[in-house]
Amino acid sequence: MRNRPVFISFCRIVLPALVVVFAAGCNKTTTPKPRAYFRIDFPEKEYQTFSGDCPFSFEYPVYGTIAVPDAMQAESCWYNIEFPAFKGKIHLTYKTVNDNLPVYTEDIRTLAYKHIIKADDIIDEPFYYPERKVYGIMYDIRGNTASAVSFFATDSIHNFLSGSLYFSVQPNIDSLSPVIRFFKEDIVHLIETLKWK
Repeated sequence: MRNRPVFISFCRIVLPALVVVFAAGCNKTTTPKPRAYFRIDFPEKEYQTFSGDCPFSFEYPVYGTIAVPDAMQAESCWYNIEFPAFKGKIHLTYKTVNDNLPVYTEDIRTLAYKHIIKADDIIDEPFYYPERKVYGIMYDIRGNTASAVSFFATDSIHNFLSGSLYFSVQPNIDSLSPVIRFFKEDIVHLIETLKWK
């Protein structure tokens, strides 16, 4: 019976202390989570050939559709490759070269470098396919800009094709970066399969 008062003292002092310690340990401090973006599921890369009445052909993704811009109905061979699921498009412009190639190339370079105010960097990536007479430059425009990629391709004598990648959303490089990389691959494929007729 002598142990009974010790046990009661233990229950009155130690047990409440243990309950307080365990209760305090269960109180979880919450911290704000970092901002995240939705997961984007990209389609498999697969291409089809565009070959209309224009003096060129190329391969473009099966998840894109060719459309004529409303404002350009009068212009022949001006197209958009639209990607509605991603609110994006590649705007393509074709012009015939008549001893004015330097003017056309400078227009595209100027257009690309207008983004320098908001761009983090602009990288010129020349390409050269002499077997198909396709030469040009792709401008990789990095940062929160209206266009992420611009390019031109020419045979230096008759044909000039330019293009730019646009999205119908506010530029945010953090969320758009994987989408830009995905469609840049499609632009590279377009250039690699471009043929003059």
